[in-house]
Amino acid sequence: MRIVVDTGGTFTDLLLEDDAGNLHLHKTPSSPGDPARAVLDAVAVAASALGISSNALLSRVAVFVYGTTIATNAVLENTTARTALLATRGHPDILMLREAGRMGLGRFDWTIPYPEPLVPRSLTFEVPERIDHAGRIITPLDAAAVSDLLATLPEQNVEAVAVCLLWSTVNPEHELAVGRLLDRCLPNLPYTLSHRINPSLREYRRASSAALDASLKPLMSAYLTDLETRLRESGLAGRLLVVTSKGALLDATAVAGAPIHALRSGPAMAPAAGRHYARSETGNGTAIVIDVGGTTCDVSLVSGDRMSWTRESWVGQPYLGHMTGFPSLDIRSIGSGGGSLARVDSGGLLHVGPHSAGAVPGPACYGLGGEGATVTDAALMLGYLDTQTPFAHGRPLDREAALEAIRRHVAAPLGIETVEAAAAIIAVLSEDMVSVIDRSAVAEGIDPAAATLVAGGGAAGFNAVAVARRLGSPRTIFPDTGAALSAAGGHIAELSAEHSDIYVTRCSDFDFHGVNATLGALIARCDAFAADAGSGAQEVLVTLAAEARYTGQIWEIEIPLRQCAFRSGEDVATLRADFDARHEVLFAHSDPESDVEIIAWHVRVSCRLRDSPIGRVVEENAGEHCSRRRTVFFRGSGWHDIPVIKLSDLRPNQRIAGPAIVEAPFTTIVVDPGMQGERSAAGSLIVLPALSD
Repeated sequence: MRIVVDTGGTFTDLLLEDDAGNLHLHKTPSSPGDPARAVLDAVAVAASALGISSNALLSRVAVFVYGTTIATNAVLENTTARTALLATRGHPDILMLREAGRMGLGRFDWTIPYPEPLVPRSLTFEVPERIDHAGRIITPLDAAAVSDLLATLPEQNVEAVAVCLLWSTVNPEHELAVGRLLDRCLPNLPYTLSHRINPSLREYRRASSAALDASLKPLMSAYLTDLETRLRESGLAGRLLVVTSKGALLDATAVAGAPIHALRSGPAMAPAAGRHYARSETGNGTAIVIDVGGTTCDVSLVSGDRMSWTRESWVGQPYLGHMTGFPSLDIRSIGSGGGSLARVDSGGLLHVGPHSAGAVPGPACYGLGGEGATVTDAALMLGYLDTQTPFAHGRPLDREAALEAIRRHVAAPLGIETVEAAAAIIAVLSEDMVSVIDRSAVAEGIDPAAATLVAGGGAAGFNAVAVARRLGSPRTIFPDTGAALSAAGGHIAELSAEHSDIYVTRCSDFDFHGVNATLGALIARCDAFAADAGSGAQEVLVTLAAEARYTGQIWEIEIPLRQCAFRSGEDVATLRADFDARHEVLFAHSDPESDVEIIAWHVRVSCRLRDSPIGRVVEENAGEHCSRRRTVFFRGSGWHDIPVIKLSDLRPNQRIAGPAIVEAPFTTIVVDPGMQGERSAAGSLIVLPALSD
């Protein structure tokens, strides 16, 4: 058996794969005060559905995969450990100077305050040392001064230390020496050396990575240790793996030792699931993947078999938050989920999100004390949801509470009818989603009109079809695991690690010996990972990439390599051609006359843990067919009396004409007028434009 748990801001999703390969989907409310409790609650619900105890269930689980937003939330809420930064003398302001840029609608708002650094200036200390760009020691490390400095940290209540010295990626001798001093002087204090966690040429990114990683070590080490202890005490006998920001898996102990991997852990599973469903349903992996939960809408892109990556991932708003400086899946998130609150500003404009009603108290219709007007309240008002269908909190929905919340917070301020206000909430939500998808797709050179939209998350069904129509996407896929798309991704994610190093060379004067030595060392590290953590994997795949740029450029782009070593000028010419082609795709421009400079080299190892595709969701009462109808409001055409169909009632290849409502486990799918839905052989609902007569 395998279990994947994805803890979100509103719900905790559990997707269990039984010994026969069938999937069982369960949702429970998240527990912000004790996230581990929500995990155990979800396990208890799954065990109860199988008619066994939690202990009996966990004892049969071979792999337990966990995705969480705890690390991300800790950084956003500034609840990480009190961290000190040790920097080269004369360069204490790395985190203060940061990387600048203009962001979104606030690009010309000069009232936005300058962001505070992750580590305050008062906890940034200068280390007497200096290494130059060639790795030569200009000023030897003053070990005595560093020891004296370290002795002052306990009295300043420092809980973790980040070390980022200039050019440590070329010569790490001084950073390693500081690490040894920390081990000797403060043996119980967690620390991170920048050249180990992120061998990047750019100082801010390397310093930010080190500071984020160090600041999360006390929290994530304690939390993951507590979670594993509680799971073991509850009977877990198998392996506990945690999803990383790359959409891959690592052992919980490895993540506790380098918790920067856990940033954006939960959302990182959805792209892998989206790629799987797009490829299996259409034969083409190019897709736009949206995962709409209770708090956010996460957007990711897949081009062919390639999921979009970035080394410019931010925790918080770009340029105002903190850059991880770390390779991760490129996931754009906006505060547009089922629990997002609607409000009318002083200028009479309607906004949806980013604030959310969260798990507690939740939308007004939950009847748990929420008073704001949310997307879920609007969906209930429009007839998308059935008041008698209990959500994960186990209670029927309160339509009157939803009506009052929308009337008070949206309809009255706008001077419109309540149902029109509810429709406006969904419309604004859709436009916000279209906007972020358009920006993401253009940045990756993907035409939304040529990409499949894969929609997941409990709230995706409200408006995903409308979003696809606005984008011009040819089809929308709602997998049967859609309400827990991220958890589905955890079932097919691979155990993976990446190792990187900087070695600068140019295509015109390529250093074969130096490059091959660098790649050989990185491949050896990946082989060691595969032999240890990846022992027993079904398949091991090692891939290589280079970061390159035209000479004189500031920024690099990543280019997959076709070989493990460079043996001839033809290999270099192939790399050069691949770089020009990728540059053309990203920027609609290439410059074959300019030289190409390669800055960094990356080797990734992926260990596939399964040799079969994931199965289908087993639905409760799947054999109980029922025919229902419901009155549903569509903006522009008013109320319609339409059929309500259970996804499990649809036979493979059976079509339904919109408008219609399709109810699946923990989600409702709205098939708009002019569209048609079809159940695929794999169990997904695929929505396409209706064929004309």
